[in-house]
Amino acid sequence: MAESRANVLDGAPPMVERPQSTDTAGEGAGDRLYYGVLWVLGFFVLVVAGLIVLNLALVSRPLFAVEGVWDFVKGDDWDPVTQKFGALPFIYGTLVTSLVAVVVAVPVAIGLALFITQFAPHKLAPFLSTPVEWLAAIPSVVYGLWGLAVLVPWLRTSVEPFLGRAFGFLPFFKGPPIGFGYLAAGLCLAVMILPTVVSVSAEVMKTTPEAQREAALALGATTWESVTWSVMPHSRAGILGASLLGLGRALGETMAVTMLIGNSRNISISLFAPGYSLPAVIANEFAEATDNIHIGALAACGLILFVITFLLNAAARWLVTAVQKGPARVVT
Repeated sequence: MAESRANVLDGAPPMVERPQSTDTAGEGAGDRLYYGVLWVLGFFVLVVAGLIVLNLALVSRPLFAVEGVWDFVKGDDWDPVTQKFGALPFIYGTLVTSLVAVVVAVPVAIGLALFITQFAPHKLAPFLSTPVEWLAAIPSVVYGLWGLAVLVPWLRTSVEPFLGRAFGFLPFFKGPPIGFGYLAAGLCLAVMILPTVVSVSAEVMKTTPEAQREAALALGATTWESVTWSVMPHSRAGILGASLLGLGRALGETMAVTMLIGNSRNISISLFAPGYSLPAVIANEFAEATDNIHIGALAACGLILFVITFLLNAAARWLVTAVQKGPARVVT
């Protein structure tokens, strides 16, 4: 009271003492509860992943008791009658079709994302991005039917004969044009992962500061040069992450690949040849597997696919972090 009277006499406004809030303890408890729930949910995700790996490993034990892990990975025999199993043709088919999908889809996706975010008129951009997003809602079995009805005949009659005549000196484009094979499955996967790569890349490009583009234009750069100098360097980590995200989806795709890859256990370097994949062999033979060793072989294929996906995600995080940091600078 004495300080307030002194302030009034000095001409200063009186200091009013505010009562302390009584909700601080409640807010702190609520925050702690919220953080605790998030920690539990995050830990639960790890527990579920660990249980999946443990269950696959336990189901695979009868196979690994007969054959070693490395023998199963590098083996190319798959005969349920004699109980000889090897996963190399399926691993090869999975990797080849996924790589074909990424090589075809990523350049197209980056071009679409650049056009939608940088070159297209503002009123036209939503009409271009919406059909691309619709592709993500189509079931994979519908993609497989489209591949059987449209893609395979087109490859057999037009694309593969042309590639054979133009690039037949390369081992990738040798062989009869049968339509079914690595190329058909890879192109179908490219269409399936396209909306994922486009959506993520476009959102990353939209985060580029407008001042960077304006600065490039002010220095006399063209629109394409401003995109090359400002948008692409700023978005390279996100584009890389989007590409690896699409690759992860391509690795695990089942139905469309099963319908188009040809389901042949042979390994061929030609993209025209039929092949097999890890998800396809699991989907085709799991219902017919009766003995524990056959079921264990299919579970081991699932375990290998899980390991490949895990390694891909780990490599993706490392690459994105490395790209975000940029090249090391040597200080002289």
